[in-house]
Amino acid sequence: DGKLVLKPWDQRTDREKFVESDADEELLFNIPFTGRVKLKGIVIAGEDGESHPAEMRLYKNIPHMSFDTCREPEIARFSNVNHLSVHISRNFGTEYTWVYYIGLRGEYSQAHRHELTICNYEVSANPADHKVDSIIPQTNVIS
Repeated sequence: DGKLVLKPWDQRTDREKFVESDADEELLFNIPFTGRVKLKGIVIAGEDGESHPAEMRLYKNIPHMSFDTCREPEIARFSNVNHLSVHISRNFGTEYTWVYYIGLRGEYSQAHRHELTICNYEVSANPADHKVDSIIPQTNVIS
C-alpha cells in the first residue's frame, strides 16, 4: 500500500510502516496529484542489503496503470505531472523487496479546470428571433 511509504520527510526513518513484495513480484505505486507538479527529485529508502530496490521506472500521466500496461518508459520531462506511477521491477538479489519511504521533491501549482461552456451558433439568422421596431417595412412594389 503506497500510503505506508508516502510520508513526510521527518518520518522517513520510521521503519514500522513498510511495503514488502512477495517472492518474484514487482511493486507499482500510483500517485495522483490534485494539481500539477514539476517533479525535480525522488528518494526511495529500502532495507540495507540485497532487498533494496535496484531498478525503478517512472511514468507520468497514466492513471490506473497496472503491471500489464508497464512498458519501456519514454524519455520525458517531469513537468505538468498530474499522476505519477513508480514501478520497481527488481532488487539486488533477494527474494523480497522492502520499501520504507518514497519522497518526492518538486513544485506544485493549482490545476486549471476548464468549465464546460454551452454555446448556440446560428448558421443563418432567423428574422423572427431578431425583432427590431425601428425598421420601416418595405414592399417589392414598383410604381
